[in-house]
Amino acid sequence: MEEAVSELPVVADFLQHLRNERAVSVYTLRNYKLALAEFCAWHSDVRGTNPDWQKLERFDFRDYLRHLGRNNLGRASIQVRFSALRTFYRHLMRRGLAASSPLRQLILPKTEKRLPRFLTPEQTAQLLDVPLQELKRLQTGDVSTDPVPWLRDSAMMELVYSCGLRISEVCGLLVDDLDWDSQLLRIRGKGRKERLNPIGNTALQAIRRYWNAMKEPPCNTMPIFIKDENSPDPVYPRLFQSQMKRYLAAAGLDPHFSPHKLRHSFATHLLDNGADLRSVQELLGHAHLATTQVYTHITTERLKRAYDSAHPRA
Repeated sequence: MEEAVSELPVVADFLQHLRNERAVSVYTLRNYKLALAEFCAWHSDVRGTNPDWQKLERFDFRDYLRHLGRNNLGRASIQVRFSALRTFYRHLMRRGLAASSPLRQLILPKTEKRLPRFLTPEQTAQLLDVPLQELKRLQTGDVSTDPVPWLRDSAMMELVYSCGLRISEVCGLLVDDLDWDSQLLRIRGKGRKERLNPIGNTALQAIRRYWNAMKEPPCNTMPIFIKDENSPDPVYPRLFQSQMKRYLAAAGLDPHFSPHKLRHSFATHLLDNGADLRSVQELLGHAHLATTQVYTHITTERLKRAYDSAHPRA
């Protein structure tokens, strides 16, 4: 289904625009491609033909919205699909392939407000210690154990938490992005937007420990984190996710926590310790302050619970 829709010239042009000009993440590209494929499949099944994007009207998308609702699709999933369709129509309009968007003023069900999940500082420390603890146990029994994979994973997790990185950002880092003297990291975020973040000493020491254990440490335009020493390819997100899942289980924490939860933890811990919201926004690389404000709700909710449990007249 996805491959078939990719062969449509107008869709292929859109996906290439997302990849090359907007530099969206692999996840956004995958979600948008899937959303268009699902809509085309529905239109073909219900209307008997591929969609003619110039002739579609609002009622077509209302019917599609009702179809998604009947299939018990969650509100957030519906929002993602229609976000893809809206972006696609903006692309068509810029290319002169559509006069207007039939999705304008289409009302979607509001998403449930869910607060980001995060680790406490104690849980974070517990998780970050796991790779080195595992390595120490293995080396006690077998001194020939190659330490590089564990040191790499340790450094990656330390850096994600130190700088509040997205998983795509940490996997895309190059050696030249790291300024050791100034303790700064150049990060290429969504839409090729760059930002400079400070790095903590612990993360820098973890990277140095990882590189020192390698036969040939990376340099210049090579990735900071390499898949293995037989290949110059960077660590890919799925590998990092699977490794962190294993470390979470070893630490007695929920293995369903993703690397993104370290980013949530980074933001929450900064705000808990007095950082201002605007600074956290810049560190996270959020385009809008409203995106960062969700973390203030976490700290507010925790304050409310503390008040309710401690105040005699709460």
